[in-house]
Amino acid sequence: MYQPHIAMLGEQLWVQLREVAPQRVRPARSVLLRQGDPGTHVILLASGSTLITLTGSSGERMLLAVRGEGELLGELAVLDSQPRTASVIAAEACHIHIIPATDFLAFVDKHDLLALLLRHAIARVREAEAVRLELATASVPARLASALSRLVGVASTTASELAVRLTQAELSQMIGASRNAVGAALKPWREHGWLDTSSGGGLLIHDITAIQSHARTQT
Repeated sequence: MYQPHIAMLGEQLWVQLREVAPQRVRPARSVLLRQGDPGTHVILLASGSTLITLTGSSGERMLLAVRGEGELLGELAVLDSQPRTASVIAAEACHIHIIPATDFLAFVDKHDLLALLLRHAIARVREAEAVRLELATASVPARLASALSRLVGVASTTASELAVRLTQAELSQMIGASRNAVGAALKPWREHGWLDTSSGGGLLIHDITAIQSHARTQT
């Protein structure tokens, strides 16, 4: 079962790593890491949630994963000195620590963390493969419900409703569906009161459990 970095490193090491760099705030929809860029730093996600997306040769985007607080982002590019393989976008306002590559590598060496981090990276690859299979085989309502569920699952808020700051066009692109198909999937959920259009843009999720149950009945 996938675990965030904080669970694998332990609270003591996590706090030590967090103190390497000052905390910064990034607004929703901002790009935290960009696919193809060099691995100059690692991001420690102290709070908030993010989207991990892959951009194809024609500019199409696909949602690979959703990450919440307690995660390191961009560490693999630093560990193997290769360009970043995906982009990271803030799904909500995020508190982050930007740790320079040299400081991160020194911390990894000091605490003998390389093997642990590589095992964690493999777990992420397996999770991304499962998401790709879902995108290739599941119905549009099922894919959309799954994406929304992942966002709800890692959101920093504990409120009964959650704002998803993504437009219908962005959601359709990320799950590999047409905008019309996403609109058709959202329509009954909106009619039942399980979600609404947010005044700030995007969606306001009221009942993700009902959305998931309804999506499973659609083929």
